[in-house]
Amino acid sequence: MRRLSRKKAMSLVKELDAFPKVSESYVETSASGGTVSLLAFSAMALLAVLEFFVYRETWMKYEYSVDKDFSSKLRINIDITVAMKCQHVGADILDLAETMITSNGLQYEPVIFELTPQQRLWQRTLLLIQNRLREEHALQEVLYKTLLKGAPTALPPRSDASMEPLNACRIHGHVYVNKVAGNLHITVGKPIHHPQGHAHIAAFVSHETYNFSHRIDHLSFGEELPGIINPLDGTEKITYNNNQMFQYFITVVPTKLNTYKISADTHQFSVTERERVINHAAGSHGVSGIFVKYDTSSLMVTVSEQHMPLWQFLVRLCGIIGGIFSTTGMLHGLVGFCFDVVCCRFKLGLYRPREVLNQDAQLHQMNNLNHHHTPLLADNPPR
Repeated sequence: MRRLSRKKAMSLVKELDAFPKVSESYVETSASGGTVSLLAFSAMALLAVLEFFVYRETWMKYEYSVDKDFSSKLRINIDITVAMKCQHVGADILDLAETMITSNGLQYEPVIFELTPQQRLWQRTLLLIQNRLREEHALQEVLYKTLLKGAPTALPPRSDASMEPLNACRIHGHVYVNKVAGNLHITVGKPIHHPQGHAHIAAFVSHETYNFSHRIDHLSFGEELPGIINPLDGTEKITYNNNQMFQYFITVVPTKLNTYKISADTHQFSVTERERVINHAAGSHGVSGIFVKYDTSSLMVTVSEQHMPLWQFLVRLCGIIGGIFSTTGMLHGLVGFCFDVVCCRFKLGLYRPREVLNQDAQLHQMNNLNHHHTPLLADNPPR
């Protein structure tokens, strides 16, 4: 009984076979079929390799939400060189809450304003990358994915000990401010704070020494990440007027960066520039200096690195193999059918030349004449 039930089960399973096997004696191979098979297998291998490279690639996903964190501090990273001596220039930050942050976190270092050939090459390369970033924003994703791999974005130090006078001041470091709009001042005189506001002691500085030609080697907000290029990095402004004012209007966007290599809370920003000459007689009022006005956005951007899951890669790979196999099979069958139709028509004489057809007709007529002239045999031949 058990054997009978097993046989019935096996027979039922065989009836459900969707892939019936054909005996090899009924299989006919051809040169055209082998050629199509080689092409199909080559296409499968090529597309499978390309699909594997696609599987290894990653992309950046951008998500937007409301920034609910207003209690934390905002870090500002500064590295600016001004073409004035350090004792004549001062930097401070004043926000909308009338909170003044002095330059305690900033360092004043006497340097030479002119760059060495190596530093100038670095700056030109940085400006070239900046121009490409403005044209193709997708390059920013490449920078995100190659964090900690690229070259450092800091200005390389001087390799030679120059005897030139130290005619400039490098202001670098970082400060923590409230997450509200503020203004970074770099102007003549050291800043002082008093109940009525704030001021810079500029009475002892000669007006002829005013020179706010400057170079922004680095300016960023939030956690400082190596390999990230910010919009103002490498900016250089040269002026020959003592009363020049430079203004940078910045909108800071909080950004959470999550990649397979690093997770960090940083900030992106967009900037617009303006510069003008202070001339009170012409109605252009203000103070000579460098002013960076920033404001924080209420939106937060989350940038995360995404990867194709394994199951999706396998499904796409099966689709490639099955699609090529089915398509080449149908094309081979269609071409073979058309070839057989054309060959059959040639055999039937539908596409034979006119001369051949005329010769066949003459032969047919001669056969008919010979048939009519053949003597009939008597039924009873003479004895």
